[in-house]
Amino acid sequence: MVMLAGKTIVVTGGAQGIGRGITEALLDAGAAVVIADCDHEATEELLELLAEPQRLLAVPTDVGNEDEVVTCIAAAVNRFGAIDGLVNNAGIADPGDTPLEALEREVWERILNTNLTGCFLMVKHGAPHLRKRHGAIVNISSTRALQSEPHTEAYSASKGGLLSLTHAMAVSLGSDIRVNAILPGWIAVGPYRKRARRRQPVSSPADHHQHPVGRIGVPHDIGALTTFLLSEDAGFITGQGFVVDGGMTRKMIYLDET
Repeated sequence: MVMLAGKTIVVTGGAQGIGRGITEALLDAGAAVVIADCDHEATEELLELLAEPQRLLAVPTDVGNEDEVVTCIAAAVNRFGAIDGLVNNAGIADPGDTPLEALEREVWERILNTNLTGCFLMVKHGAPHLRKRHGAIVNISSTRALQSEPHTEAYSASKGGLLSLTHAMAVSLGSDIRVNAILPGWIAVGPYRKRARRRQPVSSPADHHQHPVGRIGVPHDIGALTTFLLSEDAGFITGQGFVVDGGMTRKMIYLDET
């Protein structure tokens, strides 16, 4: 399906993990994709794998650095002439092993700067171009915006902030630009990492059975919804957050203590 033929989409953190799944889905839908990623090794590997020189552009970008964001947007417009969509996917995961009392402010600020401020900066500088095309934005939040594990304060705060930022932007930028969020659940990203970090997922039947759909998610599950939300078929949808977790957050799970 080529529902995005002739469109140009910028994807932050688009070289590996969920971002790679999104990049591949957008290419399959006919779009040109600008990969804005600070991992040079992962980016080069993906460019070689996909071999789409006419429809791919890689711009080294730290989304928390405003100068680099400005350079990224300018490079995208210079190469493809316009920007039709923006996917704010870049993020730092919180390993969840630091108690709140021991969490360094520097770590807190680094995660918030990338996961939340990075989205703000990309939209700030991308919006003038998106307005011209009545474009769309998809912010990749997380089910951590709705539920938490211990010691994930910085990550959860950043993803909860993205969800709120999404509906605020939708109101501010409407009717020229639509803005929605996706909240992924358990997504197996191991095979979608760069070679040095690539791992086959290790999961048990119980892991899969936690999900009413019967399996853990894969990056293309997120890519498929991203593609739809960026397309004209989603023209009446804005300011929404879509949970994509195989139903896991809707299922009550009891621990057997017998």
